[in-house]
Amino acid sequence: MKKLHIIGLLVIGIAIAVILVSLQNTSTYADFTEAMANPEKEYHVVGKLDKSQPQVYEPKINPDEFRFTMSDNAGLTKSVVLHKSKPQDFDKSEQIVLIGQMQGDEFHANDILMKCPSKYNEAGNPVN
Repeated sequence: MKKLHIIGLLVIGIAIAVILVSLQNTSTYADFTEAMANPEKEYHVVGKLDKSQPQVYEPKINPDEFRFTMSDNAGLTKSVVLHKSKPQDFDKSEQIVLIGQMQGDEFHANDILMKCPSKYNEAGNPVN
């Protein structure tokens, strides 16, 4: 075989290995029940902020810890520990996606995605 063929086969082999490794590390969407069943696995949990419960953020004590309560789409409510500062406009969010895993009875999130209300109404005109 030519050197070019051997190099090509090595590149293909490395590409396949990288794809397989990345597929093993991907997290999936779930609710709190599934996350509790597999605490070692990382999940994306979609839900809404429970505004009736207190939010705790004390940046002078720990700027990378924000605690709040969220209800997932199945209606199960859990305490959440976000290992980041409190996001701007957090209280205005319509929907939250947490990325993390269960630890005991709390969901520990490494990242958060928020869907905030649109600044446009249904007709596409700006809301004043």
